[in-house]
Amino acid sequence: MADLKMDDIRAMSPDQMEDTILNLKKERFNLRFQRATGQLENTSRLREARRDIARIKTVAAQKRAADSKKK
Repeated sequence: MADLKMDDIRAMSPDQMEDTILNLKKERFNLRFQRATGQLENTSRLREARRDIARIKTVAAQKRAADSKKK
């Protein structure tokens, strides 16, 4: 899931966004578990996953706002 670009996120359908968010949340949980047990090697990935989730949610909200204005 690494290296999500804004153009890629904007090209996603709402279903793809939800699936990606779900996968990122699972990854974030696993990373937090690894950190707690001292097995996490790439500590910056936690921050990246959290920010990727926020980016996707932001684009989804923008799309919903744009769709509601069209109606």
